[in-house]
Amino acid sequence: MVTSPQTTPTARTAQSDWWRQAVVYQIYPRSFADANGDGVGDLPGIISRVPYLVALGIDAVWLSPFYPSALADGGYDVDDYRNVDPRLGTLDDFDQLIEALHAEGIKLIVDIVPNHTSDRHEWFLEALEAAKGEPARERYIFRDGPDGSDQPPSDWESVFGGSAWAKTDDGQWYLHMFAAEQPDLNWQHPEVRADFLETLKFWSDRGVDGFRVDVAHALVKDLSEPFPSKATLPRQSESNGKHPLWDQDGVHEIYRDWRNLLNTYDPPKSAVAEAFVPAARRARYASADGLGQAFNFDLLQADFEYEKFRKVIEENLALAEENGSSSTWVFSNHDVVRHATRYGLPKNPKGGWQDGKDWLLSNGTEPTVDVALGLRRARAATLLMLALPGSAYLYQGEELGLQEVGELPAANLQDPAYFRSKGAEKGRDGCRVPIPWTVDGLSFGFGPGGSHLLQPKWFGAYSVQAQEGDPDSTLSLYRKALAVRRGLRTGNSLTWVDGTDWVLHFTRDGGWQSITNFGAAPVELPDAAVVLSSGPLEGDKLPSDTTAWLI
Repeated sequence: MVTSPQTTPTARTAQSDWWRQAVVYQIYPRSFADANGDGVGDLPGIISRVPYLVALGIDAVWLSPFYPSALADGGYDVDDYRNVDPRLGTLDDFDQLIEALHAEGIKLIVDIVPNHTSDRHEWFLEALEAAKGEPARERYIFRDGPDGSDQPPSDWESVFGGSAWAKTDDGQWYLHMFAAEQPDLNWQHPEVRADFLETLKFWSDRGVDGFRVDVAHALVKDLSEPFPSKATLPRQSESNGKHPLWDQDGVHEIYRDWRNLLNTYDPPKSAVAEAFVPAARRARYASADGLGQAFNFDLLQADFEYEKFRKVIEENLALAEENGSSSTWVFSNHDVVRHATRYGLPKNPKGGWQDGKDWLLSNGTEPTVDVALGLRRARAATLLMLALPGSAYLYQGEELGLQEVGELPAANLQDPAYFRSKGAEKGRDGCRVPIPWTVDGLSFGFGPGGSHLLQPKWFGAYSVQAQEGDPDSTLSLYRKALAVRRGLRTGNSLTWVDGTDWVLHFTRDGGWQSITNFGAAPVELPDAAVVLSSGPLEGDKLPSDTTAWLI
C-alpha cells in the first residue's frame, strides 16, 4: 500500500487555489446529525461529527442551506440570507463550526440562493402589502394578466410543475420558476444586486471560504412583452442564451461584480456555479472574472458505459484547459437518485438524463434495483472520478454506499415536486433521508429523537458503525482512496492508454495509473503495483465493473 505524505492543516489552508483539486463533501444539514433530539439535523450535530470528516479525508465541506426557512423546498426558500434557522442553531454555532473545520484544515463552502427568496422574506411581505406599481414590488417580477384578464401573464411552467405564475389578492401575478413559495427576484433592480453583495461580504467576513451558487444561470431574464408561449421556447439544455428565463448573457455582469468582491479577500473566496447550460457556455461561469468554477453534471447524466464516460472526461478536461479553471466531477447530490441505486436500475428506456427520477415509479419500489451491481459500479465510478484532474464533489452517505430510500410513505414526503406533480414524480426525499451512524437505535445514531424522514430497517447494515471495522467496506474504500489521492495527485492533465473499447485506462503525472473495466469479462492488468481497487481482483486480472489504481 502506498501511503500519502503528511500534510499539515496550515499548509493545506495556505493555498489560494485549493479548490482546483479539492474533495468537497456536501452536507444536507437537516439530515446529517441531530444534537438536540428534535428529529432535524443541526449545526451542533455537524460540529460533533467533525472528527468523522477528518477521518474521511476531505478538503472542504459544502453546506446546503441553513438559513431561516419554511422548508417549502428543503431550505432553498430563504427567509433571511444573513442568519441561521433557529431549528438548526445560531450564528454562534455557525462560527464554532467554521472554527472546528478550519482547525483541521477543512474549508467551508456555503450555499447561496440568489434567484428567488422565500415568500416570507421581508421584501416579499412588503411587496404584498404594497399596491400595484409601488416601488416595493419592483424587487420581484409582478405582472397583470393579459388584457386585464384573470389568466396568468404567460403559459410558462415552473420547474416543479404547474404554472410559473401565482396570483396575489389584488389580482396581479408574480413569477416563480420553482415553488410558489419561492418568488423570483428582479435582478435588474440595483437594490437586489447591492444586497447580495452585502450577503457575500457578511459570510466571507465570518470566515467562509467559498460559495456554491444555486441555479446560477437563472438570475437575468428577458421579460420583453408579449411573452412567448412555452411551445416556442427552446429546451433549456440547448438554448444557448436564447431562452428568456435561462442563461441570459447579462448574468455575467452580476458575477463580475461578485468576483471583484471575492477577490478583495486574501486568499480570494472561491465560487462554483450550478448552471444547467450547454458545455460550451459553462466556461463563462467558470471564468477567472466570473465565479471561477462551474458544476459539470455530465458524468452524473451518463450511463455506466465506456464510450460515454470517456467522451465526458475528454470534453470537460478540454473546456477546463481553455478557460483556465478546473473541472468538477459529481455522481450524487441532494437533487438526484443516489448513484449506487441508479447503476443498479435497468437501462432507462426513455434515454437522456440518467438521474433516475423519471425512471423510479411513484411508489419508489419499481423497477427492481440490483443492489449488488449498483454498489459495485458506484465504487468503480467513484474511484475513477477521484483519479481525474479537478475537484470531486461527494454527497453525504455515498461513502457508506447508501441506496436511495424508495419506500417512503406518501404521508412522510416533503418535496414540492411530489405535490405539484400530484404524485407523478417521487421527488427527492429518497436521497435526503438522515444518514445512519449506528447499527441500531431510534434513528441509527442520527439523534435521540427520531428523524424527520423515515429511515428503513436496512439502514443499520450501511451505518458508519457497521463499516468502520471492515477493511472491505465502502467507507474504508473512500478513506483509503482520499488518503492515497492526496499523495498521488499531480498536475491538471492525463494521458490515455488505448487498448480495448471497454477499458478506460489513463496515466497521471508521476506515472500513476487508473484503469476501469466496463466490459463483461476480466482483463489483464498492466505490470505495475496495485495501490487500490474498488473491488476484489482475480489474480492479475481486473474484473468487470471494477477500477484499480496502479503505480
